[in-house]
Amino acid sequence: MSEAPGFGATAEPSLALGVVGNCAFSALVDRRARIVWCCLPRFDGDPVFDALLDSSGNGSSFAIEIEDFAGSRQWYEPNTAVLRTQLFDRAGQGIEITDFAPRFRSRSRIFRPMTLVRRVRPLVGAPRIRIVLAPRFDWGRVVPQVTRGSNHIRYVHDSLTLRLNTDASISHVLAAQPFVLTRELNLLLGPDETLGEGVADTARHFEQETLAYWRSWTQRLALPLEWQDEVIRAAITLKLSVFEDTGAIVAAMTTSIPEAPGTQRNWDYRYCWLRDAFFVVRALNGLSEVGTMEDYLGWLTNVVADARGGHIQPLYGIGLEKQLTERICAHLPGYRNTGPVRVGNQAQEHFQHDVYGNIVLGASQAFHDRRLLRPAGLPEFEALEQVGEQAVRVFGQPDAGMWELRTRACVHTSSALMSWAACDRLGKIAARLGSPRSAFWRDHAHRMKETILREAWSDERKAFVDSFGGRHLDAGVLLMAEVGFLDPMDPRFVATVEALEANLCDGPHMRRYEAPDDFGKPETAFNICAFWRIDALARIGRRAQAREIFEAMLTARNHLGLLSEDTHPLTGEMWGNFPQTYSMVGIVNCAVRLSAPWETVI
Repeated sequence: MSEAPGFGATAEPSLALGVVGNCAFSALVDRRARIVWCCLPRFDGDPVFDALLDSSGNGSSFAIEIEDFAGSRQWYEPNTAVLRTQLFDRAGQGIEITDFAPRFRSRSRIFRPMTLVRRVRPLVGAPRIRIVLAPRFDWGRVVPQVTRGSNHIRYVHDSLTLRLNTDASISHVLAAQPFVLTRELNLLLGPDETLGEGVADTARHFEQETLAYWRSWTQRLALPLEWQDEVIRAAITLKLSVFEDTGAIVAAMTTSIPEAPGTQRNWDYRYCWLRDAFFVVRALNGLSEVGTMEDYLGWLTNVVADARGGHIQPLYGIGLEKQLTERICAHLPGYRNTGPVRVGNQAQEHFQHDVYGNIVLGASQAFHDRRLLRPAGLPEFEALEQVGEQAVRVFGQPDAGMWELRTRACVHTSSALMSWAACDRLGKIAARLGSPRSAFWRDHAHRMKETILREAWSDERKAFVDSFGGRHLDAGVLLMAEVGFLDPMDPRFVATVEALEANLCDGPHMRRYEAPDDFGKPETAFNICAFWRIDALARIGRRAQAREIFEAMLTARNHLGLLSEDTHPLTGEMWGNFPQTYSMVGIVNCAVRLSAPWETVI
């Protein structure tokens, strides 16, 4: 396509992106209102817009451009997942674009269609714009067949047909023809279905109802006094990561954003890791948003039932798929030309023994919380006992660990810790239910604790280390305090925090571990580790330092308050898949931990 004078967009230097979605799918929008990433019909589907991974100019996107672009403003409508972007030209004329995916209650259910709504209106003057809509299929390889009607365009492919319903000129959209914007226009991209009402009326209704839904959802959150805006944005982002059809929770919405430039550490995170999902559930539970836990437990129950007391993978597809065979899309250059682009994840083949503790931890509140519509009881406990028995069997056995090392196995402290957590929580659940099995699980937990304290402590390092009998430091041992394994004021835990700070920290940032892995030594800091450090500092009485580091980590977010997986400690650039649920969990947990209590102001 030839470039019209004064139009076109350059790639953003970092992950300056917003996310819109509705718990069925999502899309990423850059500062110039280009949709650069969107997988359909669900999070792990084919990216119909893939410009995020192809900055060559051949990537597909959905852009609304202003001629002679001069600058932009972008923000979320407060307490919602509705994104607004204003674009201005050099003459001071401007437009406003509203992006969202409809989500609201209708006919006694949540209405969440596979539909992107884009509304554009003139702000100042009569600016000239153009609409460039170029979906692709089969990971960018296939240009769809295009047909048109009086008020719609169809993009036809064997696997999926998309329909754009719009009150803009069909001719202008098909040709990417610049035109003067004199009135509000609406573009609804979704399934190949006719709208029940007019385009403008439908878009307006969807926006009003979606705004009302998110404001009502936010209103019910039990927020800390401080950092409320930051927590709200993190909570909404976590909710958007839920695939509500099954209850699965994706670790991130992208694939192949590298952990650091040129490292080959490019992974596909559009699946449900039981570890990450537990942390999301725990964070939202802390804000009294327990609906996500109930949905997730429905998905988790199926995972447990299918395992029949045996091995459980660390991750599954959001529809419970087991086979997530990893392959490389060699035709895509990758994010900022730093391939490879991977689809699928080899970690499905791993033995990661912390998974059993994460399952029990993710389900445990359901046995104690009387607010739930579907509280857990004896049948659920008996199913979880099979998970606990597997945790007992694998305790002290080598595995790939929580950081998913591909070529090195050992007895990881973090995995043993989670086996202890499984037994500890099962003992508490049994006591809650009046089951005689409480003593059985408490005895296993006690035995495991004594083993961990003996085997994971290094006299040489004066710290708990990454593995039994090892000597390398690993931020994962900070979870000892979070899961209640050890009193934070225990001198061994305090010494461990100090050792980790001395060896893994770069200012406010923290790396995962010090030992080289399959790809060498990590270059970037892992955001969740920094938040674990903050939590640990607060627990051991260094609250002022924890607050200072937390404020520094908040500055690592992008302009919309979102975080990726990693931060480069020198450049401050975001790396890793985006938005990363682990990172957003850290914002919620640390704000709740550090905030002054409401009693100080009321």
